[in-house]
Amino acid sequence: MSITTIDGLMLKEMFLSGAALLDKNRQTVDALNVFPVPDGDTGTNMSQTILSAVKELGSRTFNGAGDVAAAAAKGALKGARGNSGVILSQILRGFSKALDGADNMLAGDIDARLLIDALTMASATAYKAVMKPKEGTILTVIRVIAEEVERESAKTDDLEILTGVILEQGDAILRRTPEMLPVLRQAGVVDSGGKGLMVFFAGFRAALVGEPIDNTPATDAAAAPKPLPGDYVDDHSKLEEITFAYCTEFIVSHPRPDMKDTEVARLRRRLERIGDCVVVVGDLEIVKVHVHTNEPGKALQMALELGELDNIKIDNMLEEFRERQTERERQAAEAAAAEPNKPFGMVAVALGEGISSIFHDLGVDKVVDGGQTMNPSTDDLLQAIESIRADEVFVLPNNSNIILAAQQAAGLAGKKVWVVPTKSVPMGISAAVAFMGDVSGEENFEAMKEAASHVHTASITYAIRDTNFDGYDIHEGDVMGLIDNKLSCVGSGIEEVTKNVLAEMVTDESELITMFYGQEVKASAAEALQNDLQQQFGACDITLYEGGQPLYYYIISVE
Repeated sequence: MSITTIDGLMLKEMFLSGAALLDKNRQTVDALNVFPVPDGDTGTNMSQTILSAVKELGSRTFNGAGDVAAAAAKGALKGARGNSGVILSQILRGFSKALDGADNMLAGDIDARLLIDALTMASATAYKAVMKPKEGTILTVIRVIAEEVERESAKTDDLEILTGVILEQGDAILRRTPEMLPVLRQAGVVDSGGKGLMVFFAGFRAALVGEPIDNTPATDAAAAPKPLPGDYVDDHSKLEEITFAYCTEFIVSHPRPDMKDTEVARLRRRLERIGDCVVVVGDLEIVKVHVHTNEPGKALQMALELGELDNIKIDNMLEEFRERQTERERQAAEAAAAEPNKPFGMVAVALGEGISSIFHDLGVDKVVDGGQTMNPSTDDLLQAIESIRADEVFVLPNNSNIILAAQQAAGLAGKKVWVVPTKSVPMGISAAVAFMGDVSGEENFEAMKEAASHVHTASITYAIRDTNFDGYDIHEGDVMGLIDNKLSCVGSGIEEVTKNVLAEMVTDESELITMFYGQEVKASAAEALQNDLQQQFGACDITLYEGGQPLYYYIISVE
């Protein structure tokens, strides 16, 4: 049997059911927030807003569906919290406005035509409440629902079917919200406000079809965020980027008798000049205001011109951010403390994204930025050592100037530390390759030292000033080739010096040449040099990597 009308009693039950399901699922909706400094959490705000509507509904009896909708809208506006709550209150307000005095209401009941009008007006009112509407939000969800229900109404006037369309099409557009907002796509979540609306509608329909909300799923669309990769922080999360610190909300509860709509619009424009996220909604009986500003007192002063203020709430979002950050750090520390130590860990010193990536691929836990021109401090190395949850840690200094600092850090650490005396990145890579997880620390230390000792390293760089050194007359800009940190060749061309250096290094016993090209070398130039060297040293395997290191055109090992 089809359902063709909704009377006042049924509409009240539908509002109550929707509110109950939203309250039940508020934490699920809260979990979708991707902004670290929301002005409250979306699910909680929407739940508190709709529960205020429930309170208003419980205070008296009603003549019909129009009266029920008006009371719900009034209660929601009074209790609206945060942007999401205010927008939800405006959806209910628009729904109510469409029913107010509608010519085709049958004894105060809602039919298919009125449902469509109510949803359409709900969408229009919500969009109007937001100064700069964004697609991919709750606004998109309510708009698409209204459009799809109207399209389906050409086939049927059965309200059970049409409210089913609300859920089906609402969930469909909700799943697409990440396509519309990059921040949602990056975090892997749907819009939290849209999700809250769909939870409400799921309970709304459950009452109509006689389904207990305990058996009602809170819609199918994704309900929990994916972990954010690495140290990802979205553009709104940095403390210094919070332009307006105070989330300010209040109600003009008793407006002046002569207040006009134009004054409400003027208040909205004035608030835009001192803040953002401005929402000013209401009518000549009550006005709800929300603004992020650094001058909450000025916002209150502006609103006092319209009438008496009530339910004033001012939250410091900077402090909210700090509290959230502290809580995240505490949870991370607890999670780390719960993990057992592994037997071994490794720290390496290196510069260049490519080289750092290679070390990580070889099992190095922590890469400390540093090299020939930027030596890390003892404390830098100590912090890296202590950050690894391992009983024993191997340190690869990869520079003769860093070995002493590494040894000092080892003496200060609260665990066993082995400093492998690697004097170059290639030596460090060979040492890392030699590491074996199933032997003792001492056996690993000896094996890693042995592997590093067989590596000879060439560095191709440039002179920064005129000088005379080791019998070489050097001019600023000359290309220099070093073998095991000793000057071996000076010339004017990178390729020429590289070939001359390798001619000195490669012997009949040499088998492998590994080249890392730096920031200032194009991949095509490095590949061309690799081909030339392969012809020159045909007996050796030559491997090329993008090292990304600064200052050094090439770092090359011969083994």
